[in-house]
Amino acid sequence: MAKLLSCVLGPRLYRVHRPRPAGTGTGAGTGAEGPGGSGGDPAWDSYYQPRGLEKHTDSVLALASVLWSISYYASPLAVFYLYRKGLLTMSRVIPMSHCAATVVLLLAGVACLRGIGRWSNPQYVEFISVLEDSHRLGTPEVKRKLAHYTFDFRSWPIDFRWDSTGVPWGGSRDVPLLRTPPGHRGAARGFLGALRKVPCRLASLLLAHTLGRRMLFPGSVRLLQKALLPSLLQGQARLVEECGGQRAKLLACDGNEIDTMFIDRRHRAGPHGSTLVICCEGNAGFYEVGCLCTPLEAGYSVLGWNHPGFGGSTGVPLPQSEANAMDVVVRFALQELRFPPRSIVIYAWSIGGFTGELVTRTVREHLNLNNAEQLCRYQGPVLLVRRTRDEIITTTVPEDIASNRGNDLLLKLLQHRYPKIMADEGTRIVREWLEAATPAEERALAQRCPVDECWCHAVLEAFAGDRDPPFPWSLGEELSVEERQQLALFLAQKHLQNFEASHCTPLPPQAFRLPWTL
Repeated sequence: MAKLLSCVLGPRLYRVHRPRPAGTGTGAGTGAEGPGGSGGDPAWDSYYQPRGLEKHTDSVLALASVLWSISYYASPLAVFYLYRKGLLTMSRVIPMSHCAATVVLLLAGVACLRGIGRWSNPQYVEFISVLEDSHRLGTPEVKRKLAHYTFDFRSWPIDFRWDSTGVPWGGSRDVPLLRTPPGHRGAARGFLGALRKVPCRLASLLLAHTLGRRMLFPGSVRLLQKALLPSLLQGQARLVEECGGQRAKLLACDGNEIDTMFIDRRHRAGPHGSTLVICCEGNAGFYEVGCLCTPLEAGYSVLGWNHPGFGGSTGVPLPQSEANAMDVVVRFALQELRFPPRSIVIYAWSIGGFTGELVTRTVREHLNLNNAEQLCRYQGPVLLVRRTRDEIITTTVPEDIASNRGNDLLLKLLQHRYPKIMADEGTRIVREWLEAATPAEERALAQRCPVDECWCHAVLEAFAGDRDPPFPWSLGEELSVEERQQLALFLAQKHLQNFEASHCTPLPPQAFRLPWTL
């Protein structure tokens, strides 16, 4: 009976991956790095065939889940309609609550029938035994067995905690996050001014945690995730079966559980396997089908993760929870995967924005990621990839490259790191280069301000020497205007890579490169 109860309460099982005996045909992948290829990796089968009872009851519960999601998003309109029609009275609410209780009992019965169907399936019984052993024992051997299954990630055991090597941040649970005060111009001061702001602040808070968050991070909408589930499962199976991916659950300091996928290339032939690329997806991206494929196909070791509220990750994608998630991902790479800091690269797909007065206040106060300020605090090498036909982060039309917000990000970074070089003349020449919309304009600028890369390297190396001074640098005050312009243009070209594509076009592997360093 205990096993039957486990089958009733157990997670949904999607796939079972089992090594196929050698010599029984080709695997799911082809080529030297795929299973069944010349690399000697085991071939895999992916299958799980629920029996009739489990299959039909799963369909009923899945439909109920979709209807619940729709009713959740439609509930404000429904409540307003019922109120206008005078249906929110005790005489009306009590019969409706009886109907709701009846539906819940029927669904509980369907869940019990599904459990009986699972109990009669040896595959599921074997899976639930492995899952229980993984929670009870947690040994590496049991975890390897659990990796053969793809199932509802909420039941996956925790593999790594944020405080595995002690509590950081002086005992604080949250990661220190840079915050910029709103500071609106022309606002009335004092108590009366603050009082007049209360309605707008309440409206912005409500908007941020309802519609605003879902607009800024549409990938967190459960209906969208249900629609994408087949594609996500297929992408995850490809990473596990063809690339040897290892899934893990990380516990962040705020209690959110982060879904990750690691592909280790350190033991394969090639120059890039010892470098780990941590991939941060966009506002509607998942590691299963996102930008992870670019460094993966280029031969790097890769660690992908889903934002809080995306895929198997729990929580909601707010700035603090994003910082906490990234913190535990980096700790996992350093402490568990044993990559040194100099061998870790962060590869991030940009996030879009939107405009409007109330929305502007909402983003500034509740959803502000402070990208430029956060980037300026980072002391390591940086490479920005600017899509020249980006329709999301341009403020006019995609063809107007001068309105691409990546331009401002680059200028703020260079002005922080090289303030003397990026004085008036330096900023002006970099802005001209950023706004060059045609090859003819770029050639004209190159003829007017040629860049001697050897001289620029020599000047920068002479200043840095063996000290490796932190930013900002004081270099540039002793140089002429022309020399500062040349250095500014050189640094801009090293910190920004143009990519002729729209916002949602993945970067091809041949275009992926590591940030420039001296």
